[in-house]
Amino acid sequence: MRHIWLQALLLSLGAAVSLGITRFAYGLLLPAMRADLAWSYTLAGGMNTANALGYFVGALMTPKLLARWGASTVLVVGAFLSSIFMALSGFFIETDPLLLQRFLAGVASALVFIAGGLLAARLGAQAPSRSGFLIGLYYGGTGFGIALSAVLVPWALDASSTQLHGWRWVWWLLALVCLLASAALVIPARAMARFTVPTTQAGTGAPVHFRWRAFGYALAGYTLFGVGYIGYMTFVVALLREQGSSAVEVTVFYALLGLAVVASSRIWAGLLDRHRSGRALAILNGLLGVATILPALTQSWSVVLGSGLLFGGVFLSVVASTTALVRHNLPHAAWAAGISAFTIVFAAGQIIGPTVVGWIADGPGGLARGLVYSALALWLGAVLAWRQPAL
Repeated sequence: MRHIWLQALLLSLGAAVSLGITRFAYGLLLPAMRADLAWSYTLAGGMNTANALGYFVGALMTPKLLARWGASTVLVVGAFLSSIFMALSGFFIETDPLLLQRFLAGVASALVFIAGGLLAARLGAQAPSRSGFLIGLYYGGTGFGIALSAVLVPWALDASSTQLHGWRWVWWLLALVCLLASAALVIPARAMARFTVPTTQAGTGAPVHFRWRAFGYALAGYTLFGVGYIGYMTFVVALLREQGSSAVEVTVFYALLGLAVVASSRIWAGLLDRHRSGRALAILNGLLGVATILPALTQSWSVVLGSGLLFGGVFLSVVASTTALVRHNLPHAAWAAGISAFTIVFAAGQIIGPTVVGWIADGPGGLARGLVYSALALWLGAVLAWRQPAL
């Protein structure tokens, strides 16, 4: 078990790169980039929409890449590509190339996230009694990336404040961190490349296919999760700054959110192991809606901090719940197709969320009204996921 836990911990660096840094560090950079480049909230949200569109394209590509090269190779190559595209974002100030870099980083991060999730599911199969915890530990690695970004980004922004377009140095620093994490990913990738992966239904010799209709309610609920959660992660720092929070308070808020993500793997492991239906996805979506709406209702620091802790303690476990749902209801040979399907609808939801919330924020009510929209999407997703039966 000690060896398995170590492999899971190293694998979690993939989630740290693909989401914790490549996706979510942008929320910390958004206020500085928006002020420097005179962006509207719609355009600022569009940057994460471009990232999500790339993620969607990457999710469509990944099943074929997995079949051709295997999960270990896709994981490592995707991680290094993510690092390169992060670095390139520091070389441009024009909108079009920045949108392109965010798109390409999204493509690469999808390769990492899906391949890493598949390897985590396979690792969980080595210890069935601990599978929920091991899967959650992988996704909880996103929290390492978020917490590290919360510390590095404000410090780097302050250190480069006298430089023209000083935020560029932050992209380069984050790219260096991603490169180091990518190098560490080589260790579990090599070890797990030796795993034997079945390609047919045991005893039949026939290939196994993922049936989208059978998972319809869960897929719909997960799509709305993508719509709702990304609005919070894109704009909550900007909202806090608008409400007068200091740089130290923002750092504390984001770092605690990240640490809560790490802890979530332990908190919800039993829930993921217990439910074979969409109940886990529904419960977590509902809690996430509560966390999302709180900063829109009050500026009380204690309530806002509680929102961040609850959000961090839940949102990556929503992702883990879909991997657990696939693992509970499909044979091993269909796991890659199942995880890819959920990632595709997740990416589709993320394409919609940032731009719509940004458009709402540019109107009356501002960012607070945008977060209300996000919370409603999450609650509707919870209702749909509740209807997903076990197969």
